[in-house]
Amino acid sequence: MFIRRIAVIGTGYVGLTTGACLASLGHRVVCADVNGAKVEQLRRGVVTIQEPGLAGLVSAGLAAGRLEFVVGASAAVADAEVVFLCVPTPMGTSGGADMAAVESVTAEICDQLPAGAVVVNKSTVPVGTAARTAALLGRDDVAVVSNPEFLREGSAVEDFLSPDRIVVGCDAQDAAERVAALYARLGAPAVLTDAASAEMVKYAANCFLAMKLSYVNAIAELCERLGADVVDVTEGMGYDRRIGQAFLSPGPGWGGSCLPKDTHALAQVAAAAQFDFSLLTASLATNTRAQHRMVDKVRAAVGGSLAGVRIGLLGLTFKAGTDDLRDSPALAVAALLAAEGADLAGYDPGIRGAVPGLTDDLQVVDDPLKAATGAAALVVLTEWPEFRTLDWATLADAVTTRTVIDTRNLLDPDVLARVGFHVHGVGRRPQ
Repeated sequence: MFIRRIAVIGTGYVGLTTGACLASLGHRVVCADVNGAKVEQLRRGVVTIQEPGLAGLVSAGLAAGRLEFVVGASAAVADAEVVFLCVPTPMGTSGGADMAAVESVTAEICDQLPAGAVVVNKSTVPVGTAARTAALLGRDDVAVVSNPEFLREGSAVEDFLSPDRIVVGCDAQDAAERVAALYARLGAPAVLTDAASAEMVKYAANCFLAMKLSYVNAIAELCERLGADVVDVTEGMGYDRRIGQAFLSPGPGWGGSCLPKDTHALAQVAAAAQFDFSLLTASLATNTRAQHRMVDKVRAAVGGSLAGVRIGLLGLTFKAGTDDLRDSPALAVAALLAAEGADLAGYDPGIRGAVPGLTDDLQVVDDPLKAATGAAALVVLTEWPEFRTLDWATLADAVTTRTVIDTRNLLDPDVLARVGFHVHGVGRRPQ
């Protein structure tokens, strides 16, 4: 394997994981960020992102001299053979991806890149971005490649080092092969295609997963109306190899840093192409409906009104294993509960302190007992495994009503029934 000099611009979930993992494969990597204080922390091996295995890889890369951190993109690219752009592409006000960071970095590095370098869009970007980046660079001696990431928060290192596939898109075959070769040691199948197709792969994959989640939430609601049990239904579905077990768990909707912005972005792209992507827009509507359904369940469980009712929330992050609150369905449900006057106290193993945007409406506590004290109901909103083994007998003595709305179907209703709790699940037969 050829050892490459690599620059990674951005040290968020994607950038830091990419840089640390590429260094672990033997490459020499320089990671750049605009935040000087963050760079100083990373130089000392301090990783604030909650991601299993990442801090160890950063420390190992620093110790081996294969990983370093600098301030500013220009300082990283001067002798780089490959430059990964891993900057944020958040959802803009119109619903499409905000490309300001990508365009700003492109302008910053265009005159600093050595001849023959390859610029790689790792961020999730709209179809056509590689061509747009090439035009902004204005360099015939620099190739632009699309190499989308497929990293899940909470398992990003594992996903990088044991990928299902490597997707590389570029109209210049030699540039695509150079980027694919960076991952040669991983032994994953490589899909080499044109840039537009590679960009589309990421959106197509994420939006398919979003639609699968919306589908199972719709099935859960139908199960409730027909007296079926969604747990048994999804088990029967999941054994079908054409469907699989993944993304078949109903809940309070899907969220996080990727699925919401990617589905909205693809919906906007489809609209611009005058394509009626009703399947995708229905999935977005179903996701919003799922959040409101959870509020309906809570309201019904406490007697019909939430005004002045204390509710304890278990879980605030968008999924277990992360401290990420971005587009969390738990917070979406919390906001709806607060809008109806509920008094909210929330506990999450990954969160400490106030929650931005809900400071006045949601008290974040550091112990599940504090969330339960005086609560008319407890609502499980994130699938943290440790919630199964809480001291439910103690919690039963703390609440005013022994009612749990389990939006993740995480808990064993029989176990909780032994201490007097009644559990309301999603898509479950009445207990």
